[in-house]
Amino acid sequence: MSSNTLQTGLNVGDTFRSFCKNILIPSSTNDDIRYRYKRITKQLNKDFWNYDSDTLHSLYVGSYGRDTDIIVSDIDILFWLPYNEYLRYNRYVGNSQSALLQDVKKSIQKTYPETHLRADGQVIIVHFTDGVRFEIVPCFERTDSSFSYPDTNNGGSWKKTDPRPEIKAVKTRNDATNGNMKHLCRMARAWKKEWSVPMGGLHIDTLAYNFLGTWEHKGKSEIYYDWMSRDFFKYLSEQNTDQEFWYALGSYQKVYRKGAFEYKAKQCYKIALEAIEKQDYPYTAKSKWREIYGTKFPA
Repeated sequence: MSSNTLQTGLNVGDTFRSFCKNILIPSSTNDDIRYRYKRITKQLNKDFWNYDSDTLHSLYVGSYGRDTDIIVSDIDILFWLPYNEYLRYNRYVGNSQSALLQDVKKSIQKTYPETHLRADGQVIIVHFTDGVRFEIVPCFERTDSSFSYPDTNNGGSWKKTDPRPEIKAVKTRNDATNGNMKHLCRMARAWKKEWSVPMGGLHIDTLAYNFLGTWEHKGKSEIYYDWMSRDFFKYLSEQNTDQEFWYALGSYQKVYRKGAFEYKAKQCYKIALEAIEKQDYPYTAKSKWREIYGTKFPA
């Protein structure tokens, strides 16, 4: 590698390293989330388990729980209740799932009486004034470590979710790829926001997981993030447009398509090619990456 090529590589690495830092959730925001999470968990443990604990029986799930989120709006939390509560609610005449949601909502209101709360289908939504929204799913732990949660729609039913293997799969692949798994997932979310791509967080994480499983440079440093971006967009653009669902990383639950994303991925693959071709002209190259990833990418 010549000195000029080495310098270009270092510039690429430094720029993408800065970008990845720019899209991290600020530590102060994480502190606020953790404070609220513990207060809610402690109240729910007191009311349903008769425990004085601000950590037991609850779990961050969704993008925040998998540590692949960048823009904090919805914080998804599971809180599981004792099995005897499941038996009690199942004896209800009528929509027992709705009764469960209302009881959990009343418990949370003891901690946040002035905060807007509502029960909505499967979750209790807590709206905070800074724009952060907690979505708390009351549930019951199953013998296989998955969870049953209530769905109040159409008369009420119990649904299954299995987030623990998904969280573990992200961590395992992240450890095996020198941290590239989480960085790619977050970068893809910046692209999703900039291009209004119809993909959910679990869908992004699943495709990033699948891509990195075979990508030849998966363990390399940020110097390869221009190639990682290029190759991931190519991978996305080549997905079968008729495919309705994918099997989620870890849990193998079905993740359904929200819309067409392949064409936008193909457009960004072409822009990534242009950015790489112009790498000796940093201003031009960075402007191309900003077309893809938005203003969080360094100018």
